[in-house]
Amino acid sequence: MDETLQNANPTIYDVTRSSARASKPEDEDEGVADIFDAEEVFDLIRHINDPEHPLTLEQLNVTQLEHITIDPVSSHVTIKFTPTIPHCSMATLIGLCIRVRLLRALPERFKVDIMVREGTHQSEHAVNKQLNDKERVAAALENNHLLEVVNQCLATTVDK
Repeated sequence: MDETLQNANPTIYDVTRSSARASKPEDEDEGVADIFDAEEVFDLIRHINDPEHPLTLEQLNVTQLEHITIDPVSSHVTIKFTPTIPHCSMATLIGLCIRVRLLRALPERFKVDIMVREGTHQSEHAVNKQLNDKERVAAALENNHLLEVVNQCLATTVDK
């Protein structure tokens, strides 16, 4: 990767939201189907490391709970993320990391769309096309170096 940082001094946001979800009686009942919600999906992606900084996507405000929608009936998840700068060359890699985390964590029945939020990146249409093209994603994941970078971004702890 290039040694010069595109965004050498990013804004770091306070992460005060607890990931501890309130337990409900139906959570323990094996007879009740677990329904995924936006908060659960957010918990899966919030601690992904940024590829350029030693910070999480949540700390950089790249991912936000408010920009995740989920339809449990059709098993469709839509995630919109915000690059830290409008010309961020890491936007596709960030989206790929989000996609891989969800591919590994969600049941196969889910269709996932990952997009750059409208108006937040100069090449948002091209990035969105790449992130939601199964063949391009599969080809990217066949690249060992790229897969290693993705895995480094996904190697997170809940302690952050």
